[in-house]
Amino acid sequence: MIDFTNAIEEFNNYKGSEKKKTLVYNDKKYLVKFPDPIREKNKNISYINNAFSEYIGSNIFKICGFKTQNTVLGKYIYNGKEKIVCACEDFTHEENILYEFENLALSTNPDKKIETELRDIMDVIEESKMIDSEKTKEIFWNMFIIDGLIGNTDRLNGNWGFILNKRNGKIDFSPIYDCGSCLNPMLEDEELKEMNETELKKLAINCYSCIKEDGKKINYMTYIKQMKNPECNNAIKRVFPNIDIIQINKFIDQTEKISDTRKQFYKNILNYRYEIIKNIYNAIK
Repeated sequence: MIDFTNAIEEFNNYKGSEKKKTLVYNDKKYLVKFPDPIREKNKNISYINNAFSEYIGSNIFKICGFKTQNTVLGKYIYNGKEKIVCACEDFTHEENILYEFENLALSTNPDKKIETELRDIMDVIEESKMIDSEKTKEIFWNMFIIDGLIGNTDRLNGNWGFILNKRNGKIDFSPIYDCGSCLNPMLEDEELKEMNETELKKLAINCYSCIKEDGKKINYMTYIKQMKNPECNNAIKRVFPNIDIIQINKFIDQTEKISDTRKQFYKNILNYRYEIIKNIYNAIK
């Protein structure tokens, strides 16, 4: 595990809710996410699991064939205490600039405030003259399927976007980034130990995207099972063959610092959602 304690620190210019530093290690710049102070009353944890969620979630995307931000689990000694961190390699530079979807939304429709209503997101993608709308929709729905698999509750308009190459003007969908709100980071190990199979299945099914339809947050598994959206169905056809659940389980088992209890929880909830997606794939292929 990399020790980032003595890495070169730069001024931090990254947004988001987690505690973070901008560090340079071996000539690479990283956004390093730290455990946050307690976010919920009566919780004994300090949100340490967001580092694991970021790392595992990002690498599941990578295993499934997505262009994804490189992430590294590491440690940082602060005031004599070791903190587990997730270092996210900066994929931008002088030529490649990240523009989040919310920037595109602001410039596309000046008459409407775009939040996370699905129809509004699709309208922006279809109306924009700067991006390849069909390709963008495909990647968006591909991303939606894996976000459903990992239970990402925070794919806001500032958590995905596009890379502009200033030299040639080319715009591409950015690498996947910001997966720290997947895999239930606020659950303590003691809660996981006490969870029975019925509770696990309920947790797996009752997971909501921050994307809304008719004002209500979309339940990932319910939405997928309804098979009412052809674009979502086509994404399942594209994505499911690339979900290597054996490799995902192996990756989780090999990850340092995660308790055996949490590893088993990750594998159980992922396998349960995987089977749901598999059944839908078999029904529509």
